[in-house]
Amino acid sequence: MVRTPSKNITLAEFLILPETKLASEYLDGQIIQKPMAQGEDSTIQGELIILINAILKPQKVARAYPELRCTFGGRSIVPDVAVFTWERIPRKENGRVANLFSAAPDWTIEILSPDQRQTKVTKNILHCLNYETQMGWLIDPEEQTVFVYIRNQQPVMLDELESLLPVPDFASELRLTVGNLFGWLLE
Repeated sequence: MVRTPSKNITLAEFLILPETKLASEYLDGQIIQKPMAQGEDSTIQGELIILINAILKPQKVARAYPELRCTFGGRSIVPDVAVFTWERIPRKENGRVANLFSAAPDWTIEILSPDQRQTKVTKNILHCLNYETQMGWLIDPEEQTVFVYIRNQQPVMLDELESLLPVPDFASELRLTVGNLFGWLLE
């Protein structure tokens, strides 16, 4: 995680800055640059998006987006995977997907990079849960562990390969075990 040295700026000032090659997030008046994705986190991110969209998108239940800027509650964050239920996807007047997402995702998924701190990522998940997010996953490839955060519930830690990962109610058709998830790293 790279913290950009600067004075505190407002969210409005941040949002007019040009996008950076590595995504930057706005948290508590500071700009924090996300680390570059590496092999493990990139592999898991790609496979999750394919799986979620294969199951939920055809029935217009929800859609998963990689590295999507979500601005809400005084922050502007870029989850590794942001899942929005179909009716909450912002649209232009012509029905096309809007460019600006000014809402929390329904499901936020973060995958730790080797040089990323778990505390910062957990803060983003908890911020999401204070808004419209139903569930957050924090995936740690190094530890082969998934922390599941559900609004108004105690977090759950899963590291046994046969453990079925909880999903939000709208994604009940998606069935994925810890072993399946980390097995993608062996393919």
